[in-house]
Parts: sequence; structure tokens; C-alpha cells
Amino acid sequence: MTKKHKDIISFPMKLVLPIKKFLEREVVKLGKRRKKIKEADPFSNESRTTENSLEEDVDEQIGHFNAEVKAGFVAKQIVQMRKALTRIKLGKYGQCEKCGHMIKTDRLAVKPETTVCIDCEREKNS
Repeated sequence: MTKKHKDIISFPMKLVLPIKKFLEREVVKLGKRRKKIKEADPFSNESRTTENSLEEDVDEQIGHFNAEVKAGFVAKQIVQMRKALTRIKLGKYGQCEKCGHMIKTDRLAVKPETTVCIDCEREKNS
């Protein structure tokens, strides 16, 4: 689905500015959250010993895996929000990056960082 439209409507900046500020605040919050997650990773503990019992080693491995998964999820959220911020900067916020159609405002209200319409999202997940 890569149809491009000549008559693209864009949101007025006075409507997009609060969204931009919200996304910028969320990026900062998520960055702090990611830092805390990484600090909680047992592998980042400098006083960590490598001479653990089997149970302690398993706990550390699970804690590390948990931290890696959470940090990865937060990193993906940050990337998505930065993509939305870039689209705001380019004047393309609210336009699907795949098909060029306008993303429904209901979708943007729930997920302001989205850059694809629901149809393209479904197509991607099929």
C-alpha cells in the first residue's frame, strides 16, 4: 500500500503543539525509566560476584533478561515517539507514513506517537 495523495490535509500547528510538548516530555520520562531499568540489571552491579550458587546465578540471569526485555521495549517506545516528533517537524503529523492517508483522530488521541493508520498497521501484522 504505497499510494501517495496530492491533496494532503495537515493539522494546524496550534493543534499539534500540545502533542509535540507531550511527546517531548514522554521521551524524557522514558529515557529516565530506561536508565533506571538498566541500573537495576544485576549484571550492572559492580560488586557482583561470579562465584554464586546455582540459585543466585539463575536469579541474576532472570533479572538480567527481565531488564533487557524492559529496556528494549522502552527503547522502541522512544524511537516511535521521536518518529512522531520528526513528522511534526516535517509538517506530516497525522499522515500515515505507509499509504499517505490521514490517520483517524481517534487513533491519534489514544496513541499520539503513531505514524501509521489502522489499515496499514493491520496489514503489517498480518
